[in-house]
Parts: sequence; structure tokens; C-alpha cells
Amino acid sequence: MSIFESFGLRKVINASGKMTALGASAVSNEVAEALKQASQDYVDIEEMMEYSGKAIAEYTGAEDGCPTCGAAAGIAISTAAIITGKNLTLIERMPDSEGLRNEIIIQKGHQVHFGANIGQMVRIGGGKVIEVGSANKVEADHIEQAITDKTAALLYVKSHHAVQKGMQTIETMMNIAQKHNIPFIIDAAAEEDFKMYIKIGADIVIYSGGKALEGPTSGFICGKKELMEACRKQYKGIGRPMKVGKEGVAGLLTALKQYASLEDNAEDQIERMTQLNQSLEEVEGLTCSIKQDEAGRAIYRAQIEVNADKTGMSAQELLNRLETGNPAIFLRHHYVNIGILSVDPRPLLKGQEAIIANTIKSILREG
Repeated sequence: MSIFESFGLRKVINASGKMTALGASAVSNEVAEALKQASQDYVDIEEMMEYSGKAIAEYTGAEDGCPTCGAAAGIAISTAAIITGKNLTLIERMPDSEGLRNEIIIQKGHQVHFGANIGQMVRIGGGKVIEVGSANKVEADHIEQAITDKTAALLYVKSHHAVQKGMQTIETMMNIAQKHNIPFIIDAAAEEDFKMYIKIGADIVIYSGGKALEGPTSGFICGKKELMEACRKQYKGIGRPMKVGKEGVAGLLTALKQYASLEDNAEDQIERMTQLNQSLEEVEGLTCSIKQDEAGRAIYRAQIEVNADKTGMSAQELLNRLETGNPAIFLRHHYVNIGILSVDPRPLLKGQEAIIANTIKSILREG
């Protein structure tokens, strides 16, 4: 019995992905041990924060870093750092940034909801969101023409949530930022490469610690030294209510240390999802395939198209039955409105794909 079942909560099978709503990742034994040891000891927090910045820099190739309680906090803290620098008086003013250089330019297709609103995270940090272009089309001129003497930074959101079609590339946006000597921020929360964006010249890059890294609920910011020092100083301001504890930092650093040794399991993902698809082939009205992640990551999910006329049940109805069962099975449902459900193999424990297939068949048989 899991710790959550002992509380009287339902068992959860997570086939949705490394989603915050389901607890993000299940950590390794090494990370779990680090969390345990840190929770039973003491440390000078300021010293720990400075050390963690150096460690994050080592693993990302950045000049410095800053641990956070999550990527969303990283957006707010980075925004505040850009606006205030290391000025304590300004830090204590945030999010009141009236009269300061506070405008953050973002492409309209990147102003997304990830469980909360990207724009709100910027506003918490004192930023004024400036959306440019249209939801499905942004020209380089839209970005450049939005720059004023109030522009504090350009923000790029690298995410499957963001519109992929019609947006300007990271390179284009970064070139514009560099041309105007404006900091360039990349929200790369779920990305797998922790060095790429720093290497190409981004000033600030934000990651989740509980997604690709498979660490605890945490996050980190990396980038230029002056900006990272300003980020850490935000814990005397808007960062205070979103502070990361000693346990989170210990788990984060342990996860970063072991990340390089994690194996690419794309072949295993494809094999497991192929088996699931084959098990569902016998069900009339289900069309199954394997699809790579929309953002181009090495993630291969089973895609299940539900023909309601043949199954007698819509994809939304099937999803509701799965989620309200015990165990509760959560599938990826970004396209449920057009009859598509997906199974993400990464968070699945061994053999759970068979449970999912059998449960789907059982639900559809019962009607």
C-alpha cells in the first residue's frame, strides 16, 4: 500500500505525463534518500543557496544559478530580478513596478495556460505583459516594433502548450533582444537539454526540477551571474512566499548530479506503447498509433482515437470513467474535444500499460 492509499486516497496510475496536478515525477532512491537526510538536518540557507547556484552553473554551463520551488516561481523571480536588479528597496516594492522599466514582450501564441497563466507569473514578478502578433501568426516586426524604453525583457515559452505554428523562433527573438541590448528569457520548464539554451546565448533559462530532471517538486534558473545574484536576492521580496526548502534543494542537486547517467529510453517507450496499442486493436471504434511529442522531445506516446458512433462512448466519457475509477487512471487529454486520448509511458510503473488497456476494454464492454 502506498503512503497516499494509507491516507485513504485512491491509487493513481499516471499516464498523463510529468504533470504538476499528479505530483510531477516519482524520484529515484538516491533523490528520495537526499530528501530524507536533508529533512533531518540543518543548514545555513543563504550559504546553501549560493552553493546551489554554483552547482546549477556546473550542470548547465551557465555563469550562475538559482534554485526555486518550481518553474512558475522561476518566471516570477526572473521577472522581478530583471526589473529590480539587486536593489533591496526595489525588491521590497515588487510587484509594484510603476515608473520602472517593466514591460515583458511575449508572442501571443506563447501566452498560455499550463495549470496557471504565464502572464500572471510575470505580473507577480512586477512585469507588464506585452503580447505581440496573433495567436497563430507572429512576425519579427511585431516583436521589434513593441520594444520601447519600458521594455525590460523578451520572454520565449518553449512548451507543448504553446502554439507551434506561425511563431518566431528562439534564434530570431534572441537576435532581436541582443540587437536592442535587452535580456532574453526562455521558459524551458519541461525541456530535457539543460545546456542548449545557455550555449546559444540566452540570458536566463528556467527549468522545472520535477519534469525531465525527475527530481522533487522544485525548479531552477540559470544564466548570467549578475542576473542570478539578483534572482537569489528576490527571496527577500516576492520570492519569500515561494521559497524552496533545504529538502527541495538537496533533492534537486542530487537529481542534477545523476541526470547525465539517465539512459535514453525511447526504444522502451515505443515497445511498451506498441504492446498497449496491439491490446486495444480488438476494440471496434478505437484507432491507435504512436506519436512523438509535439515539441519535438524524445517522448513517444500511444494515441487513441475514439469513434463514439462505434464504441458507444465519447472520448470525454471514457476519460471520466477512467479518472473516477479506483485505481484512478489519468490519460493525456489535450485533444479530448476531438476524440483523442494519449498514454504517456514515462511515468508508468512496470505493467501499468496492461492495466490501462484492460480497464479501457472493460469500460467499453460495460458501456
